[in-house]
Amino acid sequence: MGDEVRTLAYGSWPSPIDAALAAAHDGHPEYVGFVGDEAWWTEPRPTEGGRRTLVRRGADGTEESVLPAPWNVRSRVVEYGGQPWAGAVVEGEPLVVFVHYADQRLYGFRPGGVPRPLTPVSPVGGGLRWADPQVLVDRGEVWCVLEEFTGDGAVDVRRVLAAVPLDGSAAQDRDGVRELTDERQRFVTGPRISPDGRRAAWLAWDHPSMPWDGTELVVAGIGGDGTFRGARTVAGGPEESIAQVEWSTDGRLLYTADRTGWWNLYAEDRVPSAEDDLPNREDGVPLCPREEEFGGPLWKLGHRWFAPLEGGRIAVVHGRGATTLGILDPETAEVVDAAGPWTEFAPTLAVRGERVVAVGASPRSAYEVVELDARTGHARVIGAAHDDAVDPAYHPEPQIRTFTGPAGRDVHAHIYPPHNPGCVAPGDELPPYVVRAHGGPTDRAPLVLDLEIAYFTSRGIGVAEVDYGGSTGYGREYRDRLREQWGVVDVEDCAAVGLALADEGTADRDRLAVRGGSAGGWTAAASLATTDVYACGTILYPVLDLVSWATGETHDFESQYLESLVGPYAEVPARYAERSPIEHADRITVPFLLLQGLDDVICPPAQCERFLARMEGQRVPHAYIAFEGEGHGFRRAETTVRALESELSLYAQVFGLNPPGVPTLELAK
Repeated sequence: MGDEVRTLAYGSWPSPIDAALAAAHDGHPEYVGFVGDEAWWTEPRPTEGGRRTLVRRGADGTEESVLPAPWNVRSRVVEYGGQPWAGAVVEGEPLVVFVHYADQRLYGFRPGGVPRPLTPVSPVGGGLRWADPQVLVDRGEVWCVLEEFTGDGAVDVRRVLAAVPLDGSAAQDRDGVRELTDERQRFVTGPRISPDGRRAAWLAWDHPSMPWDGTELVVAGIGGDGTFRGARTVAGGPEESIAQVEWSTDGRLLYTADRTGWWNLYAEDRVPSAEDDLPNREDGVPLCPREEEFGGPLWKLGHRWFAPLEGGRIAVVHGRGATTLGILDPETAEVVDAAGPWTEFAPTLAVRGERVVAVGASPRSAYEVVELDARTGHARVIGAAHDDAVDPAYHPEPQIRTFTGPAGRDVHAHIYPPHNPGCVAPGDELPPYVVRAHGGPTDRAPLVLDLEIAYFTSRGIGVAEVDYGGSTGYGREYRDRLREQWGVVDVEDCAAVGLALADEGTADRDRLAVRGGSAGGWTAAASLATTDVYACGTILYPVLDLVSWATGETHDFESQYLESLVGPYAEVPARYAERSPIEHADRITVPFLLLQGLDDVICPPAQCERFLARMEGQRVPHAYIAFEGEGHGFRRAETTVRALESELSLYAQVFGLNPPGVPTLELAK
């Protein structure tokens, strides 16, 4: 006989998924690549101070972390970083270059040896930072993005493409770094070099555009001395986002652009024959015109949604909403998707011959490294294999839903009802629900196993992840719904989902919470200030004060993001104040939890401190927890444990729940 199912109130179900278990599985493999025939990637180590290590898969299938603590493979370019490593085989042995987070220097490394610095430390501002490297063994150089601070201000920065000697001669000498481009454009991605070595292509954009608004595809010839010449824009512009560029093995220029309203693949059909015979601006040939995405938001330099194979086919990560991995034949415009359990693929790909390496996940499995054989279509897990930490019967079971928001607009969401194989609730009780707003806001919620969601659903608390208007994955029109409407459309769409769940009898109308981090923290705070939908809220590392954020209180990459999200500051300054939760702290009357990293330069703690000062005297129960050593997004296991337990305790106190074994969060007034 099986275990007896107990009848217990929602929120009091015993669960094997504790906060420590969820924290230990936080983060996922990223930045896959080949070094010779070996697949390598980065992996998080939450219990080792939140560092990221580099993992190598040997020919015999064994996985080895090649860099011990405290090495931390992570770039800070544009603060969100990007591809932090690259490798090649030199004299039969791997040579890897990587960025170390603590000092942001590029290091050269051979397994069995000690990493040696290739770049100098800069005493100015944020120093020298590097991302999206390419190892050019024949030239003895690494070509990559250089971000150089010119002063102490967040926007005192320049970005160029640069060549770093592999011999270490620039380790103490800034003049030893050779700059490949000028700084006419504020943002650049790493160079992609044509198969004949005679041309380089990269993406560039300028304030106030974000890369999902408008980017340019730039191509230059490469002289025999390794200098760029004749750089010109061949595609893109202020109204067209190009998310990625690569060269095919036969020298065609491939890129993803959203000119139809969807990020689709294009090929430049005129192949230049010499270094100075560059293509003029052309529209390119669409390779697979579909109303789905073959690209996404370029939050990190080096994101890859496609990778050309030998023979002309292209590995693609594509979809509408969730993404899948497939092989595109440009001759027929057909895509054959990989068979397997994965329903979501991250924007990282690497190819070697007919082998494609990607990172996939599903609602039943966390992200794992997957290899697809492009000849046979067979896919298998080759690294970071998902291992059920608990009986999968406790995993949440998501529903993909589309709700109706204001003015009849569609609102996409993933609904995770309470789920525990050993418990049911009394028949007359409706469950509490947490409405979660993702960050970005130009991003979306992936449909994957997340033990932080399972932490709540297995205890009898439902979770609704909302892809509110402005989210990616549903075309540019859906993305553009948030233009000048941040703090309005996102708030309305989240509320619409919460109220719809209550109206249909899925959720308890009196026990709805809102929760979000970063841009989602803004949405959560704005929701508490402008609606009466929620009984409480959890706000993580948020934007709370638009005026300060727009006038210097954030990093350079997003310093003019609000020009599109809210409107031109010079023209509508009053809108910035009107939308800011900090200006309406008196309207917040329900309990809340505020969580913040003290090293956050994107959403600095000063915003939280000013917000709390405005709340003084209002006698609203709340808690503020600030974490030493944490930046934007929490990485350390102990931080995640405290954050999860505190969030659950807030809901327990407000909703009248009794979760066993959870420390009580002290709420001040």
